[in-house]
Amino acid sequence: MPDPVTVRPGAAERLSRMVQLPTVSAELDERGLADFDRFRDLVAELYPLVHERLAFEQVTDVGLLYRWRGSGDDDPVVLMAHFDVVPAVDDDGWTFPPFEGRIHDGSVWGRGTLDDKGPLLVILEAVENMLADGFVPERDVYLSFGGNEESHGAAARAAADLFQDRGIIPWLVLDEGGAVVDAPLPFVHVPAAMVGVGEKGIVTVRLSALGEGGHASTPPATTATARIARAVHRLSPNPFPKRTPRSLRTMLSTFAPHTRGPVRLALRVLAATPWLTARLFARLDGEPAALVRTTIAATMLEGGSAPNVLPARAAATLNLRIAVGETVGTTAARVRRVVGDPAVDVQVVEGSDPSPESPTDTAQFAAIAAAVDASYPGAITAPYLMMAATDSRWFHRFSPAVFRFAPIAMTAGQRAAIHGVDEHVTIDSLERGERFHRALLESVNAVGSAAAVPGHPRVAEAGHPLH
Repeated sequence: MPDPVTVRPGAAERLSRMVQLPTVSAELDERGLADFDRFRDLVAELYPLVHERLAFEQVTDVGLLYRWRGSGDDDPVVLMAHFDVVPAVDDDGWTFPPFEGRIHDGSVWGRGTLDDKGPLLVILEAVENMLADGFVPERDVYLSFGGNEESHGAAARAAADLFQDRGIIPWLVLDEGGAVVDAPLPFVHVPAAMVGVGEKGIVTVRLSALGEGGHASTPPATTATARIARAVHRLSPNPFPKRTPRSLRTMLSTFAPHTRGPVRLALRVLAATPWLTARLFARLDGEPAALVRTTIAATMLEGGSAPNVLPARAAATLNLRIAVGETVGTTAARVRRVVGDPAVDVQVVEGSDPSPESPTDTAQFAAIAAAVDASYPGAITAPYLMMAATDSRWFHRFSPAVFRFAPIAMTAGQRAAIHGVDEHVTIDSLERGERFHRALLESVNAVGSAAAVPGHPRVAEAGHPLH
């Protein structure tokens, strides 16, 4: 890829200003929309060409949708990110205040630098620079930025609904998710761009039981708390079946040529024997085990008001991440069956099914890999299954190519800082992230959508502001 004509200096300073706005979606009810509105206005200030030349539509109170009109009529590209963040307080042990946006030692520090204002910024940097160069995409490019991803993503869902209602089937959707890492597996030490091709579902289940209240000195044979404790205990060890998703098999076969000796042989065997992979990864526990089965964790326990009073009601809240191949309904049914106690009520509080896995033998995935080559030479582009939920899941209902990758290099320590303490991004990663998106938009410019996505004819265009 030729060197870009325009690369504005000051990306770190612009990210610092974004971080200084505490757009904490969990605190919207108490704090109001002021910081979210300021963020929208800040984007217009920092990216004047984006503000002037892209059509803008507010989606709900906290969703920002921009359309960069292309010269042709191929299906569009949708680049996604979110600008809300999780809470952070100074006395949690931060080196610098979490909303100061300190630039120090080649990095920008603060809440949201990785999740997800840094990845949002590099999208805007690339588009602003390309606009300054006079670049015109052949297909429409949409920038969809949500303001409540950390609180269930209603803004992104509304944006996806707009696309579906207007008959717009994106050729490619790219959201946050994977990153560039230096050790993708414990036994694979090569730089890799991990691209999420699907994501597990999520469901919150509440177990509750009634019992006889009264004094703790004369308890009945079975109390409400005992029922809940027994129910939780029955769900451990994990009762869900083990299966190897397609993305895991592809990931293993992708890494095999870049390893040697026994490791290479092991990766090839595992890629070819999914039943063995599922059993081995389940035994490894932690993240490997989570790749091959639905996980279940009791996260909240309730019951009792005093040390010597029997509670009349007890409850437990379960967080389950649903494996590909299962649904919210089948997951809840298994929980009920394993609990096996009609006196324990099992209620689905909220949930969403897993996203299907987007194929990797397509022009879309090849375009992502080419952009990785341009921005992180030497990194291997590999698919994987995300275990967290992203805003892009709302597009999977009707879009055939949805991927999750933030073009940011992250060490293990940086990944641990997401939602934690001392979140920070290197300035070099911001520069490479801009290069990635520029390369991606240039590489997809001339790719026809019909050949890459058969079976998804373009729906007739309607007269609406963004299409």
